Amino acid sequence: MIKAAIAGGTGYTGGELLRILLNHPEVRITAATTTSSEGVKVSDIHRDLLGMTDLRFGGEVGDADVLFLCLGHGVSREFIDTHDIPADCRIIDLGNDFRLDGTYGGRRFVYGLCEGAKGRSASEGAHDVANPGCFATAIQLAILPIADAGLVTDEIHVTAITGATGAGKKLSDTTHFSNRTDNISIYKNFTHQHLAEIRQNAARHMGSEPIVNFVPMRGDFARGIFASVYTKAKDGLSEQDYQTIFNDFYGDSRFVFHSETPVFMKDVVNTNNAQLHVELHNGYVHVSSVIDNLVKGASGQAVQNMNLMFGFPEDMGLRLKANAF
Repeated sequence: MIKAAIAGGTGYTGGELLRILLNHPEVRITAATTTSSEGVKVSDIHRDLLGMTDLRFGGEVGDADVLFLCLGHGVSREFIDTHDIPADCRIIDLGNDFRLDGTYGGRRFVYGLCEGAKGRSASEGAHDVANPGCFATAIQLAILPIADAGLVTDEIHVTAITGATGAGKKLSDTTHFSNRTDNISIYKNFTHQHLAEIRQNAARHMGSEPIVNFVPMRGDFARGIFASVYTKAKDGLSEQDYQTIFNDFYGDSRFVFHSETPVFMKDVVNTNNAQLHVELHNGYVHVSSVIDNLVKGASGQAVQNMNLMFGFPEDMGLRLKANAF
């Protein structure tokens, strides 16, 4: 078994990571750090874990084999600088500190979108991984098969909606129940921070960065992402041709599935799965992409990366059922 430590374990992604790793047959959680709740039982913060662990939050990483950084964006570098982390301890960062520039402190973080042959091979055996963002994951799963086939010939247009947990645990005006319920709003339109990693990683598949126009939306639900993605279709290709491209690209994936019928976000919530649906309309190819922002978009994908890094079966500890009803 490997020993795992979690930094920033009191938040939503930390809680999901604890839930998944406590049920992983090859992992023992040895530390969970926090700056605000040292000495407090993990189950007192994450009530869903009552009876599953006696672990208490502390301040040090210890002799972990792998460290998950579930910290605020921009905080991971500071944590590495101020904590004693053994050189042979592997790191998976769930923040955005290393997604664009992965070199820091003698470490080299690979970008861990571990789907498709290129993504999976990058994570296999890696020492340090930068976990993709949640919107970035949902959107890239929709465009990478087309990009890899050389079929992106025009701008890509995206509208995607996320649940309230995507904003983190800290309360704000736009996450308050009275604001969020029965309400939908746009934020960071055309400027969202995930655009840079989407463009950079897509360039690895197509040779140049695409133009991606992204309108993100806040939804009146707790968790999940639904992304609507479209671009101009290639002349001469049928809808069946595009569906074949997606089926081939994700043919060996344990978690990403192309559906011949329209997809529903609720069918993937609480799982590490993604479902995609491809259609052609008036010269455009349209892809619907649904994921759980906290699992496939964060903690689940981090565990998937860990499995690839340590040579475990890719789906170990991640055989989760959706809250479909």
